[in-house]
Amino acid sequence: MIQIRAFLRAICVRFQCGRIAAAALFLTAISSAPVRADEGGTSFWLPGQYGSFAAVAPEPGTSLAMVSYWYSANANANQPLEFGGNLKLGVDASYFGQFIVPAYTPDTTFLGGRPSFSLAFIPARNRVSANVSVGGASAAASDEVTGMSDLYPTAQLFWNRGVHNWMTYVAGNIPIGSYDPNRLSNLGLGHAALDIGGAYTYLNPETGWEFSATAGLTYNFKNSDTNYKNGIDFHIDLGASKFVTEQMYVGLVGFAYQQLTADSGQPALLGDFKGRTFGIGPQIGWIFDAGGTEVFANLRGYKEFNVKNRVKGGGVMFTISIPL
Repeated sequence: MIQIRAFLRAICVRFQCGRIAAAALFLTAISSAPVRADEGGTSFWLPGQYGSFAAVAPEPGTSLAMVSYWYSANANANQPLEFGGNLKLGVDASYFGQFIVPAYTPDTTFLGGRPSFSLAFIPARNRVSANVSVGGASAAASDEVTGMSDLYPTAQLFWNRGVHNWMTYVAGNIPIGSYDPNRLSNLGLGHAALDIGGAYTYLNPETGWEFSATAGLTYNFKNSDTNYKNGIDFHIDLGASKFVTEQMYVGLVGFAYQQLTADSGQPALLGDFKGRTFGIGPQIGWIFDAGGTEVFANLRGYKEFNVKNRVKGGGVMFTISIPL
């Protein structure tokens, strides 16, 4: 049996996205990863950014989450993606971002729940290669950019009743990152976005079992540089885990992402250009002492499948969360 005190202390210092999105774990929807859905195959929401313990309230105070994210993927030569008015075929992308997510949880309640606020930004490198089709002619091209992402603010509200936990969030994208509509590789989206959703976590400290589900909808504003507007996206992130010791847990993570409404402004060849992807993978988390401070770490990976209108590949996230 897991000791309740140690178990709860462990999860209270976990990282929560504030989903990147980026909001996102959210913090926040961390989402300037390469070629991922909608315009250019790139979505605001990063599938899989929420995992286990998504609806468990953090302890009051400030914290800093550092998330290292690697992603590599490609699309076959018959899959067209749209960038800045041109079609790209055979896209190959690799991305590394160092998410920096400060968060503040006031020692108060609102509507019976505990609020929490975060802001994510991402120094990153993105590399993309593809065959670019312009006016019927096609030529190989590659591009690499290193710089800063957009900003991803997130507000969350948490409730708890015994083993049941709930959370609601609102996250957004402030488009100030490195972006050029004529460039093959970007770190910013080029448009604003708003994501609203919620999460549920079942957490039993007596048995050490946990299950979490986070779902939401993304509304995208028009990209004024390209007159392109992404459709509305639905996403759900899942996590299940079991504490095997008081300091370590193991489990599985997964996600499903489906674009619900069509894009506008895309070439007729692309049709409604609705994106879709699913992913699954393992996770391991542990808590360790660093100079008298309990630090939370989590390592998880995803392999994508059943992908449509986006690149297909895999990603790895390594999270360190430090209470301040």
